[in-house]
Amino acid sequence: MLPMNQRVKTIVDDIRKLTPDERLELMAELTTAIDDDAPADGTPEEIEAAWMEEVEKRIDARGRSEGQTFSSEEVVAAARARIAKAWK
Repeated sequence: MLPMNQRVKTIVDDIRKLTPDERLELMAELTTAIDDDAPADGTPEEIEAAWMEEVEKRIDARGRSEGQTFSSEEVVAAARARIAKAWK
């Protein structure tokens, strides 16, 4: 792992003081900020069409009882566990 510069180290130290819910909120904000800066892989219409195609595939697979589903509670619990493990 690369050494952190002092500014990043200060931010990371502050993040470690946050509650798990606050960390999740921060992650969502950072993800949005990164996504906003990332170049798009196509026009908005192409991206929307690709998402709709993926949604249809997943709906079809679910109709055939393929794949695994998870409740929102399971997803949040798993995310919190991964975050807690990463911050130890």
